[in-house]
Amino acid sequence: MTSIDARDVPADTTSTERLAGAGLDYRVVDLSDDASASGFERAVDRGFLGPEPTSDMLAQVRKTFAERRNVGVYEKNAPAAALPVATIDGWITPLTVPGGAEIGMWAISVVTVAATHRRRGIARALLEGELRAAASAGVAIAGLTVSEATIYGRYGFGAAIPVARHTVETRRAGWSGPTPTGTLEYIDRETLAADLGAVHERARGRASGQIPGWEGRWEGYAGVAPTPDRDQARGVRYRDEDGALRGVMAYTVGEATGTFRFRMDVRLLVAETADARAALWRFALQHDLVDEVVADLRPIDDPLPWLVHDTRGVKQEVHDHGWLRILDLPTALTARQYSAPIDTVLRVEDSLGFTNGDWRLRVDDDGIATVDAADEGAEADITLDVSMLSALYAGGVRATTLHGAGRITASPAAVEAFDRALISFPAPSLDIWY
Repeated sequence: MTSIDARDVPADTTSTERLAGAGLDYRVVDLSDDASASGFERAVDRGFLGPEPTSDMLAQVRKTFAERRNVGVYEKNAPAAALPVATIDGWITPLTVPGGAEIGMWAISVVTVAATHRRRGIARALLEGELRAAASAGVAIAGLTVSEATIYGRYGFGAAIPVARHTVETRRAGWSGPTPTGTLEYIDRETLAADLGAVHERARGRASGQIPGWEGRWEGYAGVAPTPDRDQARGVRYRDEDGALRGVMAYTVGEATGTFRFRMDVRLLVAETADARAALWRFALQHDLVDEVVADLRPIDDPLPWLVHDTRGVKQEVHDHGWLRILDLPTALTARQYSAPIDTVLRVEDSLGFTNGDWRLRVDDDGIATVDAADEGAEADITLDVSMLSALYAGGVRATTLHGAGRITASPAAVEAFDRALISFPAPSLDIWY
């Protein structure tokens, strides 16, 4: 994985020049300056329709933003304390890929454009600027989680990591799973934040699509951070028979119907073992006075529906979550393992030019890939846009599905072989927003 710090990468010159022509200043924000930092953070909250942040909230988020490369777009000659009209930030983080290895990913977050500055090319400058910055740093793939799903495909991102939202009617569902022999215990908020981070870091290498969390993320889930709903946070952890910490869950409860019946919202459930996961689910579903349990960002192969007596008591809604964008095709495709051998020529269409061309992908019987530029004049077996290849990368989206939707051009046999090679086990997962 690259050791480059994203904060050392300068502002993209193409985006700088493009926005300068529109009377706007595109620059990396100096968060060591209090006025600049406060303006940037307040603009992010405004962009996501959040409340005006308090001084404590600004100090909390600055701990996170200080570790990232923050870019703002300003009106020309705006004072240091001015709020930018657009924001974005990025950092380089490990991404777990199929087979359990890691690749450096340029993570993108806090993409906002003020409602007063729509349709001026700002979003394009922000996204393309981040991609050019990542490529210049030698990072092979970029990723983000999105609030709107119709924007990012035009920049080559694909919805690669689907997740499930589970809504459980606890009285109907019941419980038919095991009763693990370890122990459950309530924990205070500071312990909850620490345990979430510890277990997540140990468990994230088990499924492709995961990235590390950070201190501010855990403090937010645990109610340590000064957020409006901090007092609702609760936590419980599971220790195995040997006393080792194997699982932890952060959640909130709220009265649902006005009749002293409650809904539990699972903020995050992380587990290293099947016993830990079952014990935490059992705690949630059998909790006194709780009629409904809601948990989002769960892997699509979560065993929850098979742990209950009546599976119709568990509603599953699958939706997009993690989006990826390949920038260096040979590096990205050789970083992961494959589930079946293949020898195929890919014709990749990339309007931004990062991966455009014909590529020969060869995978041996051990799942190890080599990728080279295809011989001149070689006939392509599979033709697809980089956004579709990026969607397939983590192994959770089926090539046959995209082919059926007309997003891949190939023979049925070529698509089936591609599908068998790319699928990953277990299913990819991403249980946090970033």
